[in-house]
Amino acid sequence: MILSVQNVVKRYDRHLAVDRVSFDVPKGSIFGLLGPNGAGKTSLIRMITTITGPDEGIILFDGRPLDEHSPNQIGYMPEERGLYKKMKVGEHLLYLAQLKGLSSAQARREIYFWLDKFDIRNWWNKKVEELSKGMQQKIQFIATVVHRPKLLILDEPFSGLDPINTNLIKDEIRQLNADGISIIFSTHRMEQVEEMCDHIVLINRGRNVLYGEVKAIKNKFKQNLFRIETSDPLPSNFAEYFRVISQLNGATTVQLSEEESRSNALLRYLIEHNIHITRFEEILPTFNEIFIRRVEETQATA
Repeated sequence: MILSVQNVVKRYDRHLAVDRVSFDVPKGSIFGLLGPNGAGKTSLIRMITTITGPDEGIILFDGRPLDEHSPNQIGYMPEERGLYKKMKVGEHLLYLAQLKGLSSAQARREIYFWLDKFDIRNWWNKKVEELSKGMQQKIQFIATVVHRPKLLILDEPFSGLDPINTNLIKDEIRQLNADGISIIFSTHRMEQVEEMCDHIVLINRGRNVLYGEVKAIKNKFKQNLFRIETSDPLPSNFAEYFRVISQLNGATTVQLSEEESRSNALLRYLIEHNIHITRFEEILPTFNEIFIRRVEETQATA
């Protein structure tokens, strides 16, 4: 594991921000850290980056407790960007890279690599305040990855980016991950979670309420819904045998009981009635649906 959070607690005065949260981030994974506003995500990130420490519990980074050297192996891009508006892009990136332990020569080499990759070397002498929000986002991203960390923490990394630059940054995130960098990805955009993440943890009211592999979680929350399309009309008594949820644009959505699902009763029925099937698929819940359902459940029982 690149990161192991074990029974971590964080209090601020009388407020319990993180309440015995545990999860592991596998090496080489893209891991989603999710939760509604005020759930405790920022408190967790601050502890992982050693800005603050846990009141109880322990956080292991690459198998060892966090220490003063850990931040140099972690890249963190906060949702609220932290660039100095009056500084020029080049000197700003040099400053931030050297804070992470790179020599001046190493920093220049890495910075030029990324500026050339994004085709923005001519921004070197531009002041940060002269850049658009999306352009500043690219500079913030470079500052986050320039020291080639073992672990990247990206908080809403696509905020302010147009679709073209969003895809550009997504491609770079995937390439960094393919190169062996582990990534913690925090966002409110659940479609991005489904697209990018292989594991997630969902935090609500300071507690871990959902944790595991994305595929396994989607299977856990499935409701045995199936969508079928046929070139022949369904038998007139079809609804007497199966619970029809909807019929729209030639597609019929059916909800099966667990027993029916196991025995493939629907498929067998269609074949026995000589119905020509053009489409047959199980409908898995979206992560947005799972997120809302789980948060509502945990709030109702709190």
